[in-house]
Amino acid sequence: MSWGLPVLLIAIGGGVAVWLASLVTEQTRRSPSAPKWLAWAPDVAIDYVTVDGQQLRYIRVGSGPTLVLLHTLRTQLDLFEKIVPDLGHDFTVYALDYPGHGYSDIPNANYDADFFVRSVEGFLDALDLRAVTLCGVSIGGSIALLLGARRNPRVIRVLAVNPYDYAKGRGMARSSPLGWIIMATARLPVIGETVMRLRSFIVTKAIMRGGVADGSSIPPALMKELYEVGNRSGHYRAFLALLRNAASWEAAAATYRNIRLPTMLIWGDKDWAQMSEREHDRSLIPGVEMVTVNSAGHFLPLDRPGELQGLIIRFARG
Repeated sequence: MSWGLPVLLIAIGGGVAVWLASLVTEQTRRSPSAPKWLAWAPDVAIDYVTVDGQQLRYIRVGSGPTLVLLHTLRTQLDLFEKIVPDLGHDFTVYALDYPGHGYSDIPNANYDADFFVRSVEGFLDALDLRAVTLCGVSIGGSIALLLGARRNPRVIRVLAVNPYDYAKGRGMARSSPLGWIIMATARLPVIGETVMRLRSFIVTKAIMRGGVADGSSIPPALMKELYEVGNRSGHYRAFLALLRNAASWEAAAATYRNIRLPTMLIWGDKDWAQMSEREHDRSLIPGVEMVTVNSAGHFLPLDRPGELQGLIIRFARG
């Protein structure tokens, strides 16, 4: 008797059961309400601005030259909670949630590099920001570099922290075994959606901790919020779309050659990027300054906030 057919039917049945379980799990998740204030800075007003028909959440702090902070993939403006208050003494600081992130709207979009660059361009235009220093982390660093490459007239300086433009956009796979699983399955139809719907706090925690040199540098409240934000309707689909378009970041990096602005590359010594990938970015950007921060991972604003703040102040002051 051949066991091939029964085994196949059991495997198919098991797969269908997991798929159905993922749908039920997603439907029962509780979507968080947008907070009216920031837990780490309750005196800072939360605002929204319309960009390409989408409402983007942002904050504005302090006074002085304009500094815009751009967060990583799958995080939000709260990534900068350790540095925003002090930077407000020297700059007018803006930080925003990209579309599909944090508490901004979640459109049905391509979520490739060009989409995010246009969204940030629209943000600068909507608020009529001028003489802007852009400081971005991960895809935020790549967005800042790409805006510099496009010679956006509103931007005068660029700081790129651990830019995410290598390994065909699969650098997150280096964060942890669970990060590798997410990246490996994201490209697969049906399976990618199923795995993403079955996400858990354990997965979020593993990937985030894989992005810092010291796991205790991530505030527990931030970790909890990042997980809960992922329960917003459509959020996981937006993140999946980002991962499926991840190769667009490396392809776009070729335009860094067009940058003619003062530019600084900042790397955590324990970032996911390999040394050859870091040097590749340096080779593309004329006159770039490159700095490595010790005991720092991918989420450098959490790992080494004091060092990053010092570099931002030195560079942005010219």
